[in-house]
Amino acid sequence: MTRDELRKTKRLILALDFGGTKLAAALAMPGERKFLAKVASPSPPEKSAEVDRKIILELAARVLAGRRPAAVGASFGGPVQTEEGRVVLSHHVPGWDGFPLQQWLEECFEAPAALENDANCGALGEWRFGAGQSCRSFFYITVSTGIGGGWVFEGEVYRGADGLAGEIGHMTIQPGGPVCTCGRRGCLEALASGPAIARRARELLAGRPEQGKILRRLTQELGTLAAREVAEAARRGDPLAREALREAANALGYAIAQAISLMNPEWIALGGGVAKAGDFFLGWIREAARAHALPWARVKIVPAWFMDDAPLLGAVVLAEKILAKT
Repeated sequence: MTRDELRKTKRLILALDFGGTKLAAALAMPGERKFLAKVASPSPPEKSAEVDRKIILELAARVLAGRRPAAVGASFGGPVQTEEGRVVLSHHVPGWDGFPLQQWLEECFEAPAALENDANCGALGEWRFGAGQSCRSFFYITVSTGIGGGWVFEGEVYRGADGLAGEIGHMTIQPGGPVCTCGRRGCLEALASGPAIARRARELLAGRPEQGKILRRLTQELGTLAAREVAEAARRGDPLAREALREAANALGYAIAQAISLMNPEWIALGGGVAKAGDFFLGWIREAARAHALPWARVKIVPAWFMDDAPLLGAVVLAEKILAKT
């Protein structure tokens, strides 16, 4: 091994993403947004924390290919206690409650590790490498299986007193509305996440048997109805699918307007699978946000640059901070 190769090996970063529907691992060098290697795997039908950990170790082994990381950064799809390196819980995968994930990672990889929730990691990744570059105040929202938010202010994640800052997905948008994964009613996540969009589309299909022909045909062809099918039907001009998405966009825009009033960020970036629905979806969100925000707020609402990779890039940033101290 050459001296340069040895130097690079000593700086290798392992980035991990524990998502609600997929798991991913990547290998990177500090300061570089292009991964040296990346692999991902969908979560199995029978989800559990134990299975997630087994899969993530397999994925990590593939990208490491016998090498040892200098530091590990991990993004987790749920609330975490960052300073303690502990998972609070997962709304989508059972068995994670109170798990000391940072310690487990350090023992598995014999390297220092850092942990953050996926929305904060996405915010860090977009701030460092993507849509939030040069912003003093940047807010990132991920819209996927759940809805989360991360606020980067002056280069650091602002977590709040209990690590709950930025949790836009659990703002009450419709009091008494649908039940959320957190147990309360009317949260943004219960109205505009991927599962919420699919649920609303099913309700509209059941109540209007003469409508939604494109969505019905697409659902029959694929054997499933998820937010991606609703988005595809909307792109093909299905009025019912567009109505389901428009309702979600209105809820998102309303919530974003409240965030603008509280935080006054320079830029807001939207990431996650649902954010890929199309330009029309982002346009509806912007329209609703403008309708409810203070008219002189100059904030720009843009698509995230990296979408699915933003949390992994944020995990890279976490590991960079570890290496900067060594």
